[in-house]
Amino acid sequence: MHYDEFGLFHENAEEFGLPYDGPPDVRRVEVEVAKGRNISALVWGSSSPELVFLHGGAQNAHTWDTVALALGRPLVAVDLPGHGHSDHRDDGPFGPRQNAVDVAVGLRSLAPDAAMVIGMSLGGLTSIALAAHAPELVRKLTLVDVTPGVDRDKAAPIAQFIAGPDTFESFDEILARTIEFNPTRTESSLRRGVLHNAIQRDDGRWVWRYQRPRLLEGTEMDIPADFATLWDDVDNIKVPLMLVRGAAKGTVVDDADDAELRRRKPDARVELVEGAGHSIQGDKPIELARLLEDFLAS
Repeated sequence: MHYDEFGLFHENAEEFGLPYDGPPDVRRVEVEVAKGRNISALVWGSSSPELVFLHGGAQNAHTWDTVALALGRPLVAVDLPGHGHSDHRDDGPFGPRQNAVDVAVGLRSLAPDAAMVIGMSLGGLTSIALAAHAPELVRKLTLVDVTPGVDRDKAAPIAQFIAGPDTFESFDEILARTIEFNPTRTESSLRRGVLHNAIQRDDGRWVWRYQRPRLLEGTEMDIPADFATLWDDVDNIKVPLMLVRGAAKGTVVDDADDAELRRRKPDARVELVEGAGHSIQGDKPIELARLLEDFLAS
């Protein structure tokens, strides 16, 4: 099956009613974060990036494509270690704190002056850890449907999806499983997502791009104890923070998490997006972009 990484943006624009005057200025770059190991990112625009986006576990930087098109701002969307086009790593599970070290190296090179970091799920937890590890890189922070209160029960559907087959006989098979576990998403958007997030092997079978064994050890499939310790990092975040919650089935943020965030950071802004589950950037990207614009201007 033919795949052009930069050839699908017109579909995003058409599906969500965005103006489209031709392919946007997007390029893929790599930054060495450790000897012999790189992280990859999508750089949108030619001027200094204003925004940084970190995706969730088992996703990749293209999950933000529609949001990026809606915003029309220079930005960087990072492939977390072991995801997308970033190199795999064999030195242990890549949880938020490990990710934050690599992301900090990448951002010092690609987006040292960004006005805001936006992180979803694992990327949101990574952004909390980033604010503690490299606070000079985080001037505003938006968490997309995640807090350190995520646990095994809340993340069970995500874990079930990630724990699926290692390989798939056809593209239709891998797409069908993705549709089954993402009832709030359109088939067209999920098809694009699978094209960006899977590859066809020489034997014709399809596999996910992300480093599956390590993902199972270090994220939603195996909630490590240090997720909860990220609440201590929230206590120390001095910059403006916004939490965007999904209101539909599949969210991993409940009212108790919302209350705990407000208790620890009373000035936090919390927004609820109707019709969105866990993946708000996929379910309601235009609404998310509007919230980001408003928060950025505040």
